[in-house]
Amino acid sequence: MISAAHATCDVATAHAIATASTTERPRLLIATTILASSLAFIDGSVVNVGLPAIGTTFGAGASELQWVVNAYLLPLSALLLLGGAAGDIFGRRRMLITGVTLFGLASLACATAPSIAFLLAARLVQGASAALLMPNSLAILGMAFSGEAKGRAIGVWAAAAAAAGAIGPVLGGWLIDFGSWRLIFLINVPIAIAAIWFALLSVPKDDVGKSASLDGAGALLATIGLALPTWALTESSSHGWSVPTWLALAAGVMALAAFVLVEWRRNETAMMPLALFGSPTFVGLTLLARVGARPVLIASPLVVAAGFLLAMRIASYDGYWTSVFPSMLVIALGMSGAVAPLTTAVLMSVDAQHTGSASGFNSTVARTGGLIATALIGSVMIASGPALRTAFELAAIAGAATCVAASLSALFWINLPSHR
Repeated sequence: MISAAHATCDVATAHAIATASTTERPRLLIATTILASSLAFIDGSVVNVGLPAIGTTFGAGASELQWVVNAYLLPLSALLLLGGAAGDIFGRRRMLITGVTLFGLASLACATAPSIAFLLAARLVQGASAALLMPNSLAILGMAFSGEAKGRAIGVWAAAAAAAGAIGPVLGGWLIDFGSWRLIFLINVPIAIAAIWFALLSVPKDDVGKSASLDGAGALLATIGLALPTWALTESSSHGWSVPTWLALAAGVMALAAFVLVEWRRNETAMMPLALFGSPTFVGLTLLARVGARPVLIASPLVVAAGFLLAMRIASYDGYWTSVFPSMLVIALGMSGAVAPLTTAVLMSVDAQHTGSASGFNSTVARTGGLIATALIGSVMIASGPALRTAFELAAIAGAATCVAASLSALFWINLPSHR
């Protein structure tokens, strides 16, 4: 990962970054943030490959396996904004190191889990830890660089994050074939140690604010508002809708409404300042959270949509290279063209006062989308025969339609040049 980061920064780029940074070791700082965030991005995708093996080890069903994924995504989605605010108050360097340390320990717990319940608890800690390290790794980059160097540094960070998410399934499959699904968690430990060491060497200590306070009420309501609907969707996709699931869904919606009210009352001290939504560009960039600068914003989601439509051919499987690989390749091409410019574009769409909240909220929407998709996938996992083919094709069509909606939001709502 470190060598990849250095390869991405050619000599001219590295020189430009170094001349506009506030750290004595700019390239090592970039490598630090990449290593830290790669823990979250790799873990978000690598575990999917290990689900069948995990189910075999613990005798877990489809619903329990969904929660292996959701137990990580839920606290990550709910606490990203709080993690960014904690960095502003207690210090971004401290929160980054704390998040990476907890993530490494939680990964070790996952690797040695004796039961599915223990694994789910460790995954919750992983998600909460990722919510600390992700926004603060980006905030450290934003504070360490200025001008064009900031755009380059964030671009390198985003590109490496996209690459980390892409290699996750490949790495996971190789580790499972080599030994056990437990290795997909154990590999995080040396990465975490390296990230902590590099952070101590390269990340300057930042000033700690004393007057601000954490938005505890907002964090609690956001967590409840995401947890209850996620549980309802997960259970209904496996066992159908019932009175408890409907009540949980309604309670979750009420909690989210209360969250918006609390954020409105806290104004600028909120985890999610509602002033962000005064920028149409920010809203457009946030929908689906998978877009970049305007031409790419429009084109990349359409490429991904084409990949989803190609995925419908997987239902009539006639070999990996002819059925699966073409759709995966097209989806990867579309995503790789979108993720790198996304982060920079989002930070440019709002004023400097709201960059941390904008980045955190944008990431929250993206993770929440994954959370909901995982909850709904239960109906596909439990199907078989013709019903499985139908469910898979409907999922592919839904993915393509979502990507088209992303492209349209970029077309009508985003106008970055005039905003700048």
